[in-house]
Amino acid sequence: MPGWGKALITIAVLVAAATLIWSQLPRGAFPTDLDRIGQGQPVVVVVRDIAYVTGAEVMDRLNQVRPDYADRIEFMAAHHGRPEGQAFARDHGVRDGAVVLFDAQGHRIGALEAPETEAEIRELLDRAAPR
Repeated sequence: MPGWGKALITIAVLVAAATLIWSQLPRGAFPTDLDRIGQGQPVVVVVRDIAYVTGAEVMDRLNQVRPDYADRIEFMAAHHGRPEGQAFARDHGVRDGAVVLFDAQGHRIGALEAPETEAEIRELLDRAAPR
């Protein structure tokens, strides 16, 4: 194989690897400090497990509604790959893609298992912070 062919294959492999890595990065920069639950502002937490796509899809939906609620509700993530994320999922009986809503005092006021529409998410968020 000529030298330019090897170079093209190497570049293609590097691009494919970078694309795969990029696709697995968390979307929307959701904070993960779950100790903020119950600290005076409602909090919505999405459970994310990078081994599955549902959580990433739900995060994308949350990012669509986030601008309308960001001044009234904190958006957070419980990453299933971290011990505190696993504990959160276990304590609340949820899995990848679940959305759990807490009031300002930290009481759970609702949850959705992998919501498929922005309307479902808005209906849940409106329980804690009506528009």
